[in-house]
Amino acid sequence: MKLDRLIAILSVLLNQEQATAPELAKRFEVSRRTINRDIEALNQAGIPIVTQQGAGGGIRIMDGFRMDRTALTSREMQAILSGLRGLDSVSGTSQYKQLMEKISPGAADVLPGDQHILIDLASWHKASLSGKIELLHGAIEQHRLVSFHYLSPGGESDRLVEPALLVFQWSSWYLWGWCREKNAPRLFKLDRMDSLQVKETFSPRQMEMPDLLSEQAFPDRYHVVVRISRKSRWRLVEEYGPGCYEETPEGDCLFSTGFTDREHLLSWILSFRGDAELLEPLELREELAKIGEIIRQKHHT
Repeated sequence: MKLDRLIAILSVLLNQEQATAPELAKRFEVSRRTINRDIEALNQAGIPIVTQQGAGGGIRIMDGFRMDRTALTSREMQAILSGLRGLDSVSGTSQYKQLMEKISPGAADVLPGDQHILIDLASWHKASLSGKIELLHGAIEQHRLVSFHYLSPGGESDRLVEPALLVFQWSSWYLWGWCREKNAPRLFKLDRMDSLQVKETFSPRQMEMPDLLSEQAFPDRYHVVVRISRKSRWRLVEEYGPGCYEETPEGDCLFSTGFTDREHLLSWILSFRGDAELLEPLELREELAKIGEIIRQKHHT
């Protein structure tokens, strides 16, 4: 991961007077040629790095540019470690902890991360999710197409995508990329991907980053009004926050919101097991009644 390595090299140079190319190559397990390219990339990014040949020479940051070595406090280092271990929870490895160890040897053991915060970005599908993340991350770095079979409420389809960004949002992982079938940028949920494969390389195109505000990424298509039993109030508070409903004279919760997907809406109402009554829209209220009758017939003894 080139970006991770560049950040790590910069951190090393900020925390010691200088280092040699062989030392950096050994620390980051790459060739000297790769380290030289990394140093050039840092120079191009505006970091003034000086190299000096011969005995006593090495690689260092130009005098006057160096940051205060105490810029990162122990508490800040713990926060960084907590975040890195959160990424390890989905990678299925300890590569980010190892990265921290390379940046500051011994730090990962001396500063074990915030003892009061646990970040776990994995899902119930961790076994398959970790492999997808690693594969897609490599495809993004190498500008290679990915193909997959995609399952969604609207149906199933085969997609060929120019991957651009991995996104963790709304407690799920997504891929943002250019879909060649739709000829437009799309957001794909990793858990819905099957038969994921990496294909040939492509020429990257200019793409806007996704607008991750839920009302824009997933526009509301159904405005609903629901009456929910007081005993299930905890569900509303957990999912939508305190104050998301009005209390009826009978003590029930009157809740109003928007849904993008019809199937998600119906399954959400059914998940209350009779404690939720859909008041609007009327056409979906009638559909719920039909679903209830089908369920009754299938389970009637």
